Amino acid sequence: WNGKKATVRYIGDVRFAAGEWLGLELADARGVHDGNVLGVPYFQCPAGKGVFAQPTQLSGSTSMPARAPATATVPTAVVAMAAGDEGPTPLPSKDKTADGSISLGQQVAWKGKTAVVRYIGDVRFAAGEWVGLELTDAKGVHNGNVMGVPYFECPTAM
Repeated sequence: WNGKKATVRYIGDVRFAAGEWLGLELADARGVHDGNVLGVPYFQCPAGKGVFAQPTQLSGSTSMPARAPATATVPTAVVAMAAGDEGPTPLPSKDKTADGSISLGQQVAWKGKTAVVRYIGDVRFAAGEWVGLELTDAKGVHNGNVMGVPYFECPTAM
């Protein structure tokens, strides 16, 4: 995945995006989770070693686990993000959502947590317009970099 060695730990539907996804445990690189994403356990691996990718993002061949049962739901309209290390320059963001209800830099609440809007726009992991949030007082899933694509930057959570 992205030139890094990984072991496939999960194959199947996910709640955060449409389509079939692969849960990967990175061998030597830094991931973004431990197989648990937004409170849903998909697989287990050491903290900071897990990532999700679509099958077309992988190269190489190894044995893979059996397909997981379907559990898909409608993709979440907002992705919470925070914590992690620095990366490449983030992709450009829109200033407002298509309906004009959310603006870049706006303070919002997500699942009872205060956050600031840091990204608005298309993402490479799912269809539609997404909003990236920096959580104010809570740990998020990552630092604005999702599956190797930087959408925004935020400081490391403590």
